[in-house]
Amino acid sequence: MKNHIVNARVFDGEKILDARTVTLENQSIVAVGETPAPGEATFDAKGAALVPGLIDAHVHTSLDGLRDALRFGVTTELEMQGYWTMQQRKEIEEDDSIADVRSALLALMADGGHPGELMDDLGDHGPGEGGWKMPHVSTPDEAVAHVNAFVEQGADYIKVMIEEGTVMGHPGLPMIDLAAVKAGVAEAHRLGMKVIAHAVTLEATRQALDAGVDGLAHLFIDQRADEQIVSALAEADVFVAPCLVISASLMGRNGAVLADDPRVASKLSPEWLETLRGCFGAYPDGTFQHALDNVAALHAAGVDLLAGTDASIPVPSHGGVAHGASVHHELSLLVQAGLSPAEAFTAATATPARCFGLTDRGRIAPGMRADLVLIDGDPFRTISDSLSLAAVWRRGTLQTA
Repeated sequence: MKNHIVNARVFDGEKILDARTVTLENQSIVAVGETPAPGEATFDAKGAALVPGLIDAHVHTSLDGLRDALRFGVTTELEMQGYWTMQQRKEIEEDDSIADVRSALLALMADGGHPGELMDDLGDHGPGEGGWKMPHVSTPDEAVAHVNAFVEQGADYIKVMIEEGTVMGHPGLPMIDLAAVKAGVAEAHRLGMKVIAHAVTLEATRQALDAGVDGLAHLFIDQRADEQIVSALAEADVFVAPCLVISASLMGRNGAVLADDPRVASKLSPEWLETLRGCFGAYPDGTFQHALDNVAALHAAGVDLLAGTDASIPVPSHGGVAHGASVHHELSLLVQAGLSPAEAFTAATATPARCFGLTDRGRIAPGMRADLVLIDGDPFRTISDSLSLAAVWRRGTLQTA
């Protein structure tokens, strides 16, 4: 049976449409601008903005994280380190009470390297007994074997850690030999997989480019971008999830303003609100304006920018971010960096869908999944209105009204 969302201001993922109606049937969008027939079901948007379901392009998640994400209109999370069995993934795909997930599973990591230095802080949230174990690679052959193993286990893309540790407060961390990184990237490409690199310094970013990665899960924050690196990223067609919210956390900024917002506080547990008020604080000498300037430079050069948060676990020492809520914080920071509100929404919808090959979402168009978010106010004029959620649909199932 068709269900029509009427009287909406429709943003299709790239632009605001003249159409005011979006028609759903089963789990999909079947028409845009169709007039409802007599007797067909309608949902009156009352002039609110209708956007595609939001995509967080960098998380480390769980069932609880996916549940919180959906409460804030994030219908898909892209995981950059974590582990799900194929059966768990199948169950998540069919559960419209939580966000969907795509995952790199476990990244290529050096023995004793990042993120091992953070594991002591995880407590009960860590892998633990019976959970996944931190793998490591050191040679090209081991990197190739790792890629094949995790593709076989259902990885949607491959993640590689290029992290020396200074920005993370642990200088001198072991790193994977660049020859091994290149071998892993080449094998992933041979298998038709994209590779995303963790790189938070300019030197690590240069190494990632040299290795031939497809995307960056962070943007370097140790210095301002120069023309050379901006041109190199643009020419290589590398996409970037700046994760400004976690950059701010590394520099000692927290998410207290977000935690104090009643639109957030009403939806998150005390544990997560406490986490939002915390921060990493591992790089207090950093200059956040440099991060904003780097985003502006990449945007001006036409580099694809994706909204990501690096949300992970409810631990204040890893804080400043939370699943779902922090996507809205990231949107505001992208606007602060110079994107228009519409461009920020594109960074959380159409662009990550395109960059990660998610051809069934990220847009409002016939044939797309009915992942939708209805927002009161005018988020295309005032980006903070993005948190004023009126309704969320996941595959056509209404979550909130």
